[in-house]
Amino acid sequence: MDSERVKYLADFAGRATLVAYFGFFTTMKAIELFHILNGPESPRFLDLAANLASLAFVMLVVGMTIVRFKPLRSAEGIEPRITALVGTGLSVGIAATPQAEIAVGLHLTALVLIAIGWVLSVYVLLWLGRAFSIMAQARKLVTSGPYAIVRHPLYLCEEVAVIGIALTHLSIEAVLLVAVQWLFQLRRMTNEEKVLRAAFPEYDDYAKRTPKVIPRLFPKFILGHA
Repeated sequence: MDSERVKYLADFAGRATLVAYFGFFTTMKAIELFHILNGPESPRFLDLAANLASLAFVMLVVGMTIVRFKPLRSAEGIEPRITALVGTGLSVGIAATPQAEIAVGLHLTALVLIAIGWVLSVYVLLWLGRAFSIMAQARKLVTSGPYAIVRHPLYLCEEVAVIGIALTHLSIEAVLLVAVQWLFQLRRMTNEEKVLRAAFPEYDDYAKRTPKVIPRLFPKFILGHA
């Protein structure tokens, strides 16, 4: 079996696995929304907005996984793949911890963070388009839009939502899961940047002018110097 066919089969298997995983999550989220809309009490706007935003994001992930570009380069070894899967899985695992009884103000703050995080994630994912990857792979170098502000806007926006989810499940376990999950996400960024540097020589210049994950207070394009 030639190397091109092996790569094709590996990419197909990866797509199928991710579609199945996120398809299951989409189904569970849709069932949760159904119960919210058909419950005895009228759904609160922020609860509804947060759940709709997360459902839209996951559905978009499924769609982008199906139509994404063929990878130009992939990370070697098993560690980048395990890191990507664990980082993604822990995000879902935080939501599986028991919900906590928290003050109304804190609950509203959590729901606002979840809604903002998921809405911004949808925006970033739409901008990324068919270059989207779960694993550390290079498909297309995107440096405009949200990627002109930070190099990893999708991880940043997702983490805003994850922090909101952790607040609704406030416990030592939830806090520890968030900390471990973020460590895995940071490692994912490192793995992805290695692949992007190898695939795109211009990535070094892009990395020099663009922060990794924390936006500058006054980006150059806002000041009119870009």
